[in-house]
Amino acid sequence: MGRSGCRLDVRGKGRMEIFAGAPEGLFPEGLTLATLLLILLAALLAGWIDAVVGGGGLLQLPALLLIPGMTPVQALAANKISSVFGTTVSSITYFRRVKPDLRTAAPMALVALAGSFLGASAAALLPAEVFKPVIVIALVAVGLMTALKPALGVETQLRFSGRRHHGIAAAVGVAIGFYDGILGPGTGTFLIIALVSLLGYDFLHASAKAKIVNLATNIGALLFFIPHGSVFFGLGLMLAAANVAGSYIGSRMAIARGSGFIRVAFLAVVAVLVVKLGYDVWVENLRS
Repeated sequence: MGRSGCRLDVRGKGRMEIFAGAPEGLFPEGLTLATLLLILLAALLAGWIDAVVGGGGLLQLPALLLIPGMTPVQALAANKISSVFGTTVSSITYFRRVKPDLRTAAPMALVALAGSFLGASAAALLPAEVFKPVIVIALVAVGLMTALKPALGVETQLRFSGRRHHGIAAAVGVAIGFYDGILGPGTGTFLIIALVSLLGYDFLHASAKAKIVNLATNIGALLFFIPHGSVFFGLGLMLAAANVAGSYIGSRMAIARGSGFIRVAFLAVVAVLVVKLGYDVWVENLRS
């Protein structure tokens, strides 16, 4: 067929390599129709999870690594392209309906963008495995605190004001932005943790601010990945379309159901993060 068509790769397995005639660099080699449909479904669900409570990368990243020859850096870059579009949609939806205070969210997002760029830059120098044991312990502590304190995050009760409030918000933005650049999974969840437990926001307003900040961390990481890594823009944009649909559905559902629904989803994602990162620590450091 012509350059714009698909070609059938029989090779005894009846696999279809799609976009075989597309310009080089838009799609990974060996991408099959079955794998594409699977990762598009993962992107849709990841967009929903990210819009509600964060942590969608736990689903989308492993799905991307199912593509033969896909490196972790390429998967991270494709995931960021998708997430930028999804978090843009959920940020706009939350902004229109929840009206988050941009005096806190905007400066926090700017420093988080810088932190994410630095994290992505440091990823090659400082192994992500260094952070994982600490993160697991923190997740367990926060999960237990949220589960045992039902009133936490039910309504906004700010703990600080003025410069101290904005200073803590900025410190959170830099730290979690750096984490998103160097490791990534659960960034939105960690932002909600910090906004609820450290600053005193309810889950709904914390989630609204987290989407704005998470959008900035995604952009910050991409600013590093695009010039330094292999970015499959064609694949990223297809994933983005699915992620946007999931983000729109998830953000509207979270806004309609409120803080109680977000709290339950939050605890579920924290549990998955603990299992996933705990298993990583066991495999990388403890298993003989």
